[in-house]
Amino acid sequence: MCTTCGCAVTPGNRKLAFRPVAAGTTSVTVLQNLLADNDRQAEHNRAHLDDHGVLAINLMSSPGAGKTSLLEATLEALGSEYRIAVIEGDLETENDARRIRAHGVPAVQITTGSACHLDAHMVHDALHQLDLDGLDLLFVENVGNLVCPASFDLGQHRNVTLLSVTEGDDKPEKYPVIFRAADAVLITKTDLLAVLDDFDPARAAAHVRRLASDAPLLALSARRQEGIAAWLDWLRTELTAQRERRARGERVRPRVQPDGARLHALQP
Repeated sequence: MCTTCGCAVTPGNRKLAFRPVAAGTTSVTVLQNLLADNDRQAEHNRAHLDDHGVLAINLMSSPGAGKTSLLEATLEALGSEYRIAVIEGDLETENDARRIRAHGVPAVQITTGSACHLDAHMVHDALHQLDLDGLDLLFVENVGNLVCPASFDLGQHRNVTLLSVTEGDDKPEKYPVIFRAADAVLITKTDLLAVLDDFDPARAAAHVRRLASDAPLLALSARRQEGIAAWLDWLRTELTAQRERRARGERVRPRVQPDGARLHALQP
């Protein structure tokens, strides 16, 4: 996890990692404090989004699972219904942000350098580049990685984890943390099932359910526009719920995998 490999230090929190610390402070304590700083920033981000009535969705998956293609299909379907923006996370390039902007949607690219995930500080800086008063829905496309993104709250309201049929139906069993953190799981690229007959959607679903997850499981092909309707209905339901929560003055957080809650706890 990020508390041991050091990837908790990102361009967004580097200034916090290298500030003076008390004598006798261990590297583990510094990293755990970074996680606590991240969580405080995430709560600020979420309050900021709530104040503006914006629903934020964090998309997580391995590289190449189809996050950007899903966003493009979603923008085509909902672009005239809702005001949408995207924050893109990649180690380098603005390739995905350019693809999103081609649909007439504002997109902020975050290049993380060597960091394998986004954090709340980076997202906070990106939020200040967007007109939140003019938005209903914000997507955050996290860095492609099935491990670290699940441990960092960005200030989003919902987590969505993508599982491509090209990856193998046992990924939820191999990478349980990111699937436990999902408020919805999307099985993507289903148009390839005819040629990838070793992927069994029912088996993938069983692996997710064995993680004690009751998250909706939706199968779709963004390229062929198959199964997209259920995804769009899920988004509309979440948007309606967010507006109702805002009217009641309530706030919702995404699912948090159990290890994350422990790792992010402040040290005494």
